[in-house]
Amino acid sequence: MIFKTIVAIAIMTTMAFYNANAQYANPLKDAVYYNVEKAIEKDLNARNLNLRDQQLFVIPSKIVKLESLQFLNAMRNNFEQWDEVLFQLKNLEVLNLKANGLTTIPSDINKLSNLTSLDLADNGIIEISEAIGTLNKLQNLHLSGNTLVRIPDAITQCTTLKVLQLDNNQLSYLPENMENFKALKMLDLGYNQFYEIDASWLQLNNLLELNIEHNNLRAIPSNIDGLESLTTLKLNDNKLTSIPEELIALKNLELLILSNNQLKILPKNLKDLPKLTTLILTKNNFSPQEQARIKTALPHCSVYF
Repeated sequence: MIFKTIVAIAIMTTMAFYNANAQYANPLKDAVYYNVEKAIEKDLNARNLNLRDQQLFVIPSKIVKLESLQFLNAMRNNFEQWDEVLFQLKNLEVLNLKANGLTTIPSDINKLSNLTSLDLADNGIIEISEAIGTLNKLQNLHLSGNTLVRIPDAITQCTTLKVLQLDNNQLSYLPENMENFKALKMLDLGYNQFYEIDASWLQLNNLLELNIEHNNLRAIPSNIDGLESLTTLKLNDNKLTSIPEELIALKNLELLILSNNQLKILPKNLKDLPKLTTLILTKNNFSPQEQARIKTALPHCSVYF
């Protein structure tokens, strides 16, 4: 029951920030076409094209005739390289190429200057061009499930980003100047190789969700109180032995997951977390006395040991 609760909470909180437009168009607003030829035949001003799960190896070249195209979903096909025709779609705002076989984000990405959402999760991406930094309208960037060891510094020029998903890669550090992401609401770094939290991450004072689960963290910096807007913090499956007292300053925190660490005690004034509704502490080393203290301090919070 506990683990079902954990999974359900994790899914709900993540999906709250995931931009559904990265996968789905709104058929109530504009017609959605599932074939390039049909779209050309019916409406050269078509805005939405869904080519997902069609076993394609290339993007049909005739797609360039759809000059008004704003939404393209081509997830779960067989693309191993970027087709040049993609970069001629100057009005494209949402591009979903999730679950293909791409290995890079090329420099020509700068030709898609109107992109607001780019989903390249679950490919085999190992390299990102510095040109990513020219996408000054980008709000959602999904790069989960690749083999990235480095994120280019230029990405911090994408100051309109609201959602940045980098989980399930091989990252151990992020670019400097992460504080440039003033609009960022969600940062997912789970399942990587981080050993520490960089000070620049803690200047993201509009961040609502931070996920650093399944890494190698040994400590949480005391200036974590800079994340004053945070509602969700996932630090499970690390190597933490203590939590700083400054965590209590996160007055908006609703969900805190600290399971599978090496914790024996929590900060003293837990009662000063008025919005905390779920606290998951399974697989730690809390004594019966500490468990009782925590539950007493948080009478309106669901606590799991």
